Amino acid sequence: MSLDTVIGTEGAREAVITALQLPAPLGKLIVQYLALFRPAQRQLSFDRVNTILNELLPMISSGKIERNGRIWAAPTETWRIGIEEMLAKRDKLTLPLKGHGYLLTIIAGYTDKAEAKAEAKSEDRRAGRTAIGGQIGKEPDRAEPAPQRSPMPQSVKQQLGKFTSRGNDDDT
Repeated sequence: MSLDTVIGTEGAREAVITALQLPAPLGKLIVQYLALFRPAQRQLSFDRVNTILNELLPMISSGKIERNGRIWAAPTETWRIGIEEMLAKRDKLTLPLKGHGYLLTIIAGYTDKAEAKAEAKSEDRRAGRTAIGGQIGKEPDRAEPAPQRSPMPQSVKQQLGKFTSRGNDDDT
């Protein structure tokens, strides 16, 4: 089909305009992802392509998704990983896809793992643990000398002497 034909068809024209707004690194993957929506023995209509792209574009552009009542960060790299995982599992999917639920679940899962890893790292730092499992030792402050001990007061020495002499009397 020529570009003139594509642009002359409203659904195709809208699909091309929407596709041009997607981040470049996702272009080829999105085309492969669109194929997961193609019904068996038929082609995917340009109207359906446009609908799918218009569902994805706001989420990809904003860098976030909403899934199970929570908003998840979804940078372009996470979309790439999620789509690649879906394409790798193509044989196990029920095709044609009806929506983006599984892709959004994958993206939320990766984001959740990344958040958990960052949280664990933050907690380790806060607890003073190093990457190899040791404890961060506190460096002694060399600018300040160690405090000098004051001598034991005479009254305390006398009290201790009483206890010591009593203990010796019992042993004899």
